[in-house]
This record gives sequence, structure tokens and C-alpha cells, in this order.
Amino acid sequence: MSLEGLFQLERVADPQLSPDGSKVVYQVTKILDASKNQKATQLWLANADGSGSRQLTTSGKSDTHPRWSPDGTKILFESTRDGSSQIYVLDLAAGGEPRKVTQIATGASNGIWSPDGGRIAFLSTVRPEWSALPFAESDAKNKDTDEAASNSLVKAKTFTKLFYRHWDSYVEDKRNHLFVIQADGTDCRDVTPGDRDAYPTSSTFSAGDEFTFSPDGNYLLFTAVPAKGESWSTNHDICRVSIQNKEQEWQPITSGPAAESLIQFSPDGKWAAYRAQSKPGYEADRWQLIVCECNPDGTFRGTPTSWTESLDSPVNDFRWLDSARILFTSDKNASSVLFLASASKQPEPVAAPFEGGRMGQLTGLSLRGDRYALARATMNEPAALYTGSLAGGVALSITAHNRELLAKWERPVPESMQVPVEGDVQMQMWILKPPSFDPAKKWPVVYLIHGGPQGAWEDGWSFRWCPQIWAAQGYVVAMPNPRGSTSFGQKFCDEISGDWGGKCYRDLVAGLKQIQSLDYVDAGRIASAGASFGGYMQNWFAVNEISKEFRCLITHCSVYNFESMWGTTDELWFDEYEHGGMPWEKQEKYREFSPHRLAGNLTKYKTPMLVIHNDLDFRCPIGQGHELFQALQRLGVESRFVNFPDEGHWVNKTANSLHWHREIFGWLQKYCPPGAK
Repeated sequence: MSLEGLFQLERVADPQLSPDGSKVVYQVTKILDASKNQKATQLWLANADGSGSRQLTTSGKSDTHPRWSPDGTKILFESTRDGSSQIYVLDLAAGGEPRKVTQIATGASNGIWSPDGGRIAFLSTVRPEWSALPFAESDAKNKDTDEAASNSLVKAKTFTKLFYRHWDSYVEDKRNHLFVIQADGTDCRDVTPGDRDAYPTSSTFSAGDEFTFSPDGNYLLFTAVPAKGESWSTNHDICRVSIQNKEQEWQPITSGPAAESLIQFSPDGKWAAYRAQSKPGYEADRWQLIVCECNPDGTFRGTPTSWTESLDSPVNDFRWLDSARILFTSDKNASSVLFLASASKQPEPVAAPFEGGRMGQLTGLSLRGDRYALARATMNEPAALYTGSLAGGVALSITAHNRELLAKWERPVPESMQVPVEGDVQMQMWILKPPSFDPAKKWPVVYLIHGGPQGAWEDGWSFRWCPQIWAAQGYVVAMPNPRGSTSFGQKFCDEISGDWGGKCYRDLVAGLKQIQSLDYVDAGRIASAGASFGGYMQNWFAVNEISKEFRCLITHCSVYNFESMWGTTDELWFDEYEHGGMPWEKQEKYREFSPHRLAGNLTKYKTPMLVIHNDLDFRCPIGQGHELFQALQRLGVESRFVNFPDEGHWVNKTANSLHWHREIFGWLQKYCPPGAK
């Protein structure tokens, strides 16, 4: 496998079964010209048995988020074919070009159908001060203001509240609002006017289409961002608003102390289900599946009940199977799991429907009756689409977009290893050996630390941090899942909070020792790398004794100074939960495991360090990278700073990603040469 080959792979996602379960529409992204950051996402259609696959759209732009009309004759999607993102409808029976439904200056996305197919709801980010005006007037004001700002020589921004930026972009005082439009493109209206977001601004609280029509089609129910303290509160509520009554204000449907999201109604419209957390301020709390009887207008009857209270795993995406059962995805032992839940039984795992018994990483769950479609990836194969029946049998692969290219490459299968760590528990760790691996020889190792910290190395695929391409350079790749990793029970996940440099660090030390003891490992050629929390751990390694075990370190968009991190990051709830308050209230907690406090140790170990940090990273802001590199240079430690001014927390542009990989592999080549000895 080559680096160039990685970007030749097509990326399939978002499978959607037709209402009768006979067809699947999905999206495929292809890199057109890596040197020019050119790519296109188009829609494809296949029969549920994998036959008759054909490309539906040919815009050469971005066609995404396909959704079937209730009668199965049309497909709704969003597209940038005419510039900004707008909603289109493709009539399969009539053929021809898709019909544009929206023409809104602020763009339209995430379109969904009403139950009768007569209306479409969508998302747009607008200025709240004009949102109560008639649509034509408010849209014109948004357009004029955006154009004036774009044409002005003055680029100053004015902020009046938090959030004013998310992840990698400034939003100022704009708000995510929901709109409803007739399916023929008439009578467009902002149904959530006001100074509040009607859609999560953080992907942490989103697991799919975060708004839906009530069973009677007269209301929208949606995941609302907290009305106050949105940058330091996780208290998202599910709210409801009338489509007909323009004067009605939002009505909260849930009132828990933490986050609730992703409400969905049963096929008969008599039940509602949603996800909920219980710990305020804690974004990594376990998501439970809550179910309640409901009225046609979406209001609840009776008391909501958890169907997964006994399950020590989170509810990710879910779909109603019928009025009594729900199918949902979860994570267990670094892989995805399918569960069936009901009121009368404990959640039951669905047997792995894939050949070889590996679940891998499951996304994009779609369900019609007992037939499902989903995207499945593993550490040795990017996502492909599968269909199957809950009645049993092996799931059927229905896409072959990468089959020919993948067949040319040796792609090692990951091995799972258990490492005894303190507390009488085991830490799971993946080992990925390089192609043409010879166990009689000695191989170098790259020790990869995942981000989060509440995350995990799963048996899945990533185009940003792809273990296969690292192994293909000639390294054994070790990927530990220490304290704080998800999918190993909530207690294991919780034990990272407030203790980043404690148990988790000692878990990683234990994992490294086990790696060093392997017969095929060259203990004198071990490097480590990581991003976000994984980058933090590189910085913690650098100022602790373990540093001398590594030939070099690579830290991407890391945390270096907890105190300055609080003052510059976008989501304050994360830091305040981790440290128990604000820096002047909990100064000792902010400093205890902050690498900057021990910067003097950099001269003690002098481990060469590659620092990568990006200007548009508002989660772990660029100052963290500057502080770290400044300390390394001032103390005479061999170091290199790679900065992408046009990237955020990740490196997403294709040309930049190629450069990112080459910088990293060049650094490894210099200090920790690949290949066996």
C-alpha cells in the first residue's frame, strides 16, 4: 500500500434503504486531483442484493445526505452544484436533472421529509436578529450583510457571547435554525426563530438527523443547544415547535440535567425514543436509550423509561424495528456491536453477520422492517456497504468501489493483545504487523496514542490516522487502549477524568514494556505519535522518564498547558469537568499533569520532537503548539514545527494531508528508520 494509493480509495457512506427495502442509495467520495484539493461526492443507487449498481448524480461537486421520500419515488439530497449548499429532489420515475427546492442565501443542509412527503425540513445558519421576519426579507438581509462583509476591507469581527467559534470556523453570533418548505419549493419559513441554536453546534451531541417531524406532521422535534451557558453546559434538551402556529415558542419535551438528543418515533407513531446522559458537564457520559409513549403531536404520555439501564455500553445510532423493538449500534472491546432492545428484555447482542465473525466499525445504520443496511470498516479495509436481515444469515456486501485496488495490496489483519495493568484489569492493545513480516527479524515500532481522551483505537478505518499506511512503511504499529478508552465499560472510561498523567500514563508504560519484550521487536527503535489527547501524551512522555525509551516523538494539535488551554479553547465544559472548575478555583488540578510545568525535563531526555499544529484549531488552539515549540527550541531539543494555516484540528485537505504524511514519515525515517534487521 502506498501513500498515493491511500488517496485513490473511494469513500462510501450514508446508506439509505428505500421504504420497501429493495434499494439502497448512498454517497461516494472520490479524490479527483490531490495536488489541487479537488474531490467530488456523488450519489449511487443499488439493489439491496448488490445488483444493478449505478451512479445517480454527476455534478462533479458535493451531493450528499440522500433521503427517500415516504412513497419511495424521490430522493432528497443536498448539493453544492450551483455554489452554496442547497436542497434538491431527484424524481426516479421522471428521470432528468434534479430539481432545486431551496434558494437560501445562508445555504441549506440536512434535509428530511415530512411523513406525508408534502414538506421538507432543513438546517441553515442565520443571523438571529432577523429570523422572525418574513422569509424573503430575512434572507435578503442575511445575503446583504454577508456580501458587505466579504467586500469590506475591514475584516474585524465583533463578539458578544460564547460560543463565537466552533472547531475550525468563526460563527460570531449566527445560529443554527430549522426551516420548513413545501416540497414544491414554496412557502419557506424559519420555524425556530430567536437567539438559540436548534441543532447541536458540537458533534459530540449529534448521532444522526437531530430533528424530525411529529407523527402527525404538524411539529418539528429537535435537539436544542442550552439556552444559557452553551460553551460550558452540556444540557441539551429535545424541544418541539409548531409548523403551523408562527407565534408558538419552543417547548421543551425533556428536562434532564445533562444531554438528550436524537428523538425518533416508532413506525405506528405511538412511541418516542431518544438518547440521554445523566452527568451534567460530562460529554463522555454513557448514552442510554430512553423510551416513552407519545401523542400524534409528539408530546409524551407517562414516564420515560431507560431500555438500556443495565447495559454498560453507550447507545450510538438507533432505529425502530417495530413498535416494540429498537436496533442500535454500540461499542464493546474496541469494535462495534449491534443490539436489540425492548421494554420486556435486557438488550441482546445481534450475532456478527459478517464472514470471519468480526464486526469492525459500523456506521450509517438504516432499517426497513427487519432488513438493514450499514457501512462496515475494519482496520484492514475501508468502509463498504452491507445489507442483511435480522432474521439471520450472512450480511451481503453490495459495493465494490475499492475491490480491485485493495486486491493489489497486502493488508495485514490486526491482532488483539491483553496487557495486565493496575487495578487488576486488562488493557486491550492492537498490533498491526507490516507487510512481508518475518518474525525471525527485529522490527521497529510506532506506538500510536489515540485522541479523546475518551476515544479508542477501534477495528476500523481512518483516512487521517490510517494504521495500515504506517505499517506499510515498515513498522510494527502498536495501538493501546488505556484508561479513558471507550467500549471497555463506563468505569474504565471515567478513570481518565482529572488524571491524564496518572493511571492512563502508567497503563501506557505497561503497554510499552510488553511491546519491548516481544521477540520480533527492536527495542532500540521505538517511536511514538498521537493527536489531540494523544498529542498531549507525547508532551507528557517528553517530560517524564519514559521519554528515553523513544527515538523520537510526534505530537499533533496537542494540549501542552492546561491553564492557557482553558482560556483559548471553544468548549469550556470539557476542561471544567476534567479539572473540577475554573483555573483560579482549581489551580493545583490544572497544573498537576500539565506538561509545561515540567518543561525543564526536556533537556534531561532531549528526545527529538516533531510538532504539528494548525491555525484554525479552536479546540486545542495554536498557542499550545507555539508554547511547546518555543520551550523545545529554547532548551536546545532537536525539534521541527509544521504549521498548516488553513487547517483546523485535523488535516482534511488532500494536498495538505499528503504533506502531513510525508513530514511524519520523513521524521521517522531520520530518527527511527523503518524495516527489519
